[in-house]
Amino acid sequence: MIRRPNARTRTRSTNTRTRSRSLGTRLLVFVSATLVVVCVAMGLITTLFQRAYLMGDLDDKVRDTAERVLEGASLHQNTEDDLAFLRESGQPDGMLAARLDADGALVSAAVVAPDAPTRHLSTGQRTALSGIRADGATHTRTVPGLGTYRVTALASGDVRVVAGLPMDDVQDMISGLVMIETGVAVAGLAAAGCVCAVVIRRQLRPLGRVAATAAEVSRAPLGHGEVTALTRVPARDTDPGSEAGQVGAALNHLLDHVESSLAERQRDEERMRSSEERMRRFLADASHELRTPLASIAGYAELMNRGADRVEPVLAWRRVSAESARMTGLVEDLLLLARLDEGRPLQSGEVDLAALVAEAVWDARSAGPGHDWQLELNLETPVSVIGDEVRLHQVVAGLLSNARLHTPSGTRVTASVEAADGRCVIRVRDNGPGIPPALLPTVFEPFTRADTSRSRADAHSGGSGLGLAIAAAVSAAHGGRIQVNSVPGRTEFTIDLPAAVEAGTETRAVSGNGASV
Repeated sequence: MIRRPNARTRTRSTNTRTRSRSLGTRLLVFVSATLVVVCVAMGLITTLFQRAYLMGDLDDKVRDTAERVLEGASLHQNTEDDLAFLRESGQPDGMLAARLDADGALVSAAVVAPDAPTRHLSTGQRTALSGIRADGATHTRTVPGLGTYRVTALASGDVRVVAGLPMDDVQDMISGLVMIETGVAVAGLAAAGCVCAVVIRRQLRPLGRVAATAAEVSRAPLGHGEVTALTRVPARDTDPGSEAGQVGAALNHLLDHVESSLAERQRDEERMRSSEERMRRFLADASHELRTPLASIAGYAELMNRGADRVEPVLAWRRVSAESARMTGLVEDLLLLARLDEGRPLQSGEVDLAALVAEAVWDARSAGPGHDWQLELNLETPVSVIGDEVRLHQVVAGLLSNARLHTPSGTRVTASVEAADGRCVIRVRDNGPGIPPALLPTVFEPFTRADTSRSRADAHSGGSGLGLAIAAAVSAAHGGRIQVNSVPGRTEFTIDLPAAVEAGTETRAVSGNGASV
């Protein structure tokens, strides 16, 4: 029986696909965040190193400029506010210079303008340059109207000067570098994100198929019904070289165990049902068999209670005794089957099968003189087994009795014993009408009868249907087995037992009832 997936099952399947997609999204976000961090770190480190390099180069230029300004100012020491040397050719555009007095205050300051005369700084601009000590250290100052400058102050004797160069070129270069790095990083991240998305989706695709297989298995009716083949992960998704393949292979291995366990459970249930059915049938048959003699005993006892003149007392007691014996035999057979089924050991001793079978044949000849009884003993080694002689005789006698009761008069019944390869084989065959094919599969089960096809002399002389069941149980208890082959005109029972010894060579032939071998 196949169940349609309900809402809860569909929800589980949807949740499985959602988790698979969420895993891919999380991986993509993680990889993208990692790339962003790496790009930002690389850009920051590159910018810092580039800025340090450019600032170092600018500082060197500022110091060189300050030394030239100090040299020019030293040539005009008598005029502290003279900045005429700034008008000399070769001065860089935007350079500013100032002279300091002994207290470090600005006496005069000017800036070199491109293609224009030197322009003096205003009071506000000069204020931005105040407080600089003549120690050769470089400083960054923002001069109103002129921009950001890198300045330094030098002193030579009584001459003190301040010189500076604009930082616009350095700042522009650093800003351009940042913009370029940002553009390259954004483009690289976009390309890397697309590649990662494709790769991650492709790598997670087998995991999605594994999840789909697990979801499909979860919809199978494993709790009841016939066990069918469970869906497996495709072979392409079980490559042990990848993590997803390892998961797929592990899932297939788990499904193999689940399927074998379910099949074993189903076999156990079928065996249990079959055992229960056999037990019910056994109890019903046993009750029926016991009820028949009990009914006879109760009937004769009731007749005797009503008056001895209505029934012959001796006849009544004989019938009661016969039915009691029949019921006793049935109970003993049932008890024997129960003991054999429990595995209780039988009597053990060396048994000569040749003598045992010969005795059983002579007994059967006496009980059924209307049949043609034959005994064949073709022996290459002594036919001896270790077992219970009484039970083995019961088995052989039961087979001969079945042949006598279920075949018409004049039927030939042959019993033979042979030994080979450490085994002893007893065969009982007849040329009667045979066993119906529908009865053969259950012929060794308790209370199985062939009365519908084989005639019996009378109902009371027949067995209870336990003879072949006892034969099978006794054979199994001796480590052997019993088999039957039957077609119209030939029925043969074969008992195969382990031999006790292998020595000597002997061939004997014995016939009964005037027949020859």
